[in-house]
Amino acid sequence: MEISHAIKYAGVDDTDLDLFENQYPLTHGMAYNSYIILDDKIAITDTVDIRCGDEWLSRLDSILAGRQPDYLIVHHMEPDHSANIARAMEKYPGMQLVAGAKAISMLPLYFENATFLERVLTVSDGDALSLGSHNLRFFSAPMVHWPEVMVSYEETEQVLFSADAFGKFGALCYDDDWTPEARRYYANIVGKYGPQVQKALTKLGGVPIRTIAPLHGPVLSGDLTPYWNLYGKWSAYIPENDGVLVAYASIYGGTREAALCFAEMLREQGASDVVTFDLCRGDVSEAVSQLFRLGRLVVAAPTYDTGIYPAMHDFLYHLQIKNCRNRRVAVIENGSWAPVAGKLMADMLSCLSGFEIVGPAVTIRGRLHTSDLPALRTLATSLLA
Repeated sequence: MEISHAIKYAGVDDTDLDLFENQYPLTHGMAYNSYIILDDKIAITDTVDIRCGDEWLSRLDSILAGRQPDYLIVHHMEPDHSANIARAMEKYPGMQLVAGAKAISMLPLYFENATFLERVLTVSDGDALSLGSHNLRFFSAPMVHWPEVMVSYEETEQVLFSADAFGKFGALCYDDDWTPEARRYYANIVGKYGPQVQKALTKLGGVPIRTIAPLHGPVLSGDLTPYWNLYGKWSAYIPENDGVLVAYASIYGGTREAALCFAEMLREQGASDVVTFDLCRGDVSEAVSQLFRLGRLVVAAPTYDTGIYPAMHDFLYHLQIKNCRNRRVAVIENGSWAPVAGKLMADMLSCLSGFEIVGPAVTIRGRLHTSDLPALRTLATSLLA
């Protein structure tokens, strides 16, 4: 694959990887992207995960066809992109490493006593690097999603090398819709840092971009407006639509019955996009992703050991650490003798900026009863108001 005659793709698919960061399930593996710009001088952008080092170095050899690269540009020091820096610097002894000062300060953390530290070129926000007819300009993008992150912009062909921004889960050999796995990737990997993403988008807002080349996922070209708009919404915690996520955790089925009944009431009252999610069976990363998409949330869980049932507690904890904001929420609790989950769930949700809890919460005692239905309908009306 190539972006142009001069800019080549040198990344690697890892189709065997089942957990990204050892926590996020992957259905179709992961792509680790690297690019080569061929000009009077040659620049390689980033390396790949340690698992894919041999394949990546072989791919470099094939593309370079005997030429020696001049620069290795490091946009991000996370090990899935930096793990093969030492091997590449040893293989190409005339190559300089180009990175921001923060990234350079992190190199000894991963490469102790590395001799290549003498071959480092430090760049700052706004600096440029000429390769001949191609010119790279660097922009700092701190906390998107590590503090050392920078992106670079190739001015001649208007290519943005966007680091982790605009990335997605999945190997490139699988052709699927960009949005769902890009949303799940954003929400769980970058989601905490919405304000910093907003600053980066603003910084790049006046730059004419024809191609986005991320470190994960496909190269984006053509009309980039949909991708840019989604990143604008996700980073501002603006839902894509006003639908409802009904997230529930159930022990013996009583809470599940109440949650599904409530979801049907929402549909009857006009909600067109209602997603029910079993937190005990679905992965929490998908639940978080759905809430970045939808504007309203229902949480339904039983009391467990005088606390919140663990699957629900884990979901709410993830919403906290990802800084999710600005949603309307309804609470349904279940408890046979001492229900406290509702209050505890509300306490966790109240820590989130812009979360509006509508109420009062509905309490189910063991199983859903006919007498519970009026309160549920009232709660559905309040949530949709």
